[in-house]
Amino acid sequence: MNVDVINAFSDSSIHVFKIMAFMDVTSEKPFLKKDKLAIGDVSGVIDFSGSLTGSLALSFSEACLLKVLFNMMGEEITGINQRVQDTAGELTNMISGDARKRMQSKGLIVTAGIPSVVSGKGHEIRHVLDGPSIIIPFNTAFGSFVVDVNIQQKKNLHIPIQANNRGDD
Repeated sequence: MNVDVINAFSDSSIHVFKIMAFMDVTSEKPFLKKDKLAIGDVSGVIDFSGSLTGSLALSFSEACLLKVLFNMMGEEITGINQRVQDTAGELTNMISGDARKRMQSKGLIVTAGIPSVVSGKGHEIRHVLDGPSIIIPFNTAFGSFVVDVNIQQKKNLHIPIQANNRGDD
């Protein structure tokens, strides 16, 4: 997997948490995950198409997601409910959008679907593609989350260059 793509997801996670949830996050060394088990209590999942095919999952510990919701909305909730799940979906959408913007600056055009949310202890992530995913772990002062990426760059991808339309060719 392209290091620019991994960096886009990592940098976007740090940026979105800082700007939207007023939280500092630190990343750890990425690793390969070969099973479908989520590394968290609530996961937002979004599919990609375009220059890349696949999906992204963000899996949050309950404590981390509850603090994010409090920081973003001022709501103090004590357990996972629909509002908490909606927050996971929205964070997935924001991080995906920021990462896609970063990838576009590298010449990759990627579109995304609508995020879905899965929750519960021991839930599974069903990625679009088969095979292992790359996990980028993050820590906050209030709990952890992971970026779980399972994507493939299309081969022989050519980005069209806009022609000179001045008529003096």
